[in-house]
Amino acid sequence: MNFSESLKKNRDFGNVYNHKKSYANKYLVMYVKSNTLGRNRVGISVSKKVGNSIIRHRVTRLIRESYRLKESFFLCGFDIVIIARPSTKGIEYKKIESALMHVGKLHRILGE
Repeated sequence: MNFSESLKKNRDFGNVYNHKKSYANKYLVMYVKSNTLGRNRVGISVSKKVGNSIIRHRVTRLIRESYRLKESFFLCGFDIVIIARPSTKGIEYKKIESALMHVGKLHRILGE
């Protein structure tokens, strides 16, 4: 990720959740909060409702890879938390990528 780093601390996730700015679709929920760093920080959350650890890790990898490949489309300066819904279990990469771009568009954090 050239323009981004990971959100790792529980406190950082909480700050984004408390901002209460979220949009969702069938597969993903995205919370966004602006930051002053000039780069994006991305956190991915996949709960046990999605499946066992193998499935959850696969979904996490798909979301991370789709963000990495589409990173240049996202505007900089945001903390982003992406939450996978249980319907992401077993779907293909293209649907996750499409869902990610859709919620990014809803948040108006996609550039040209």
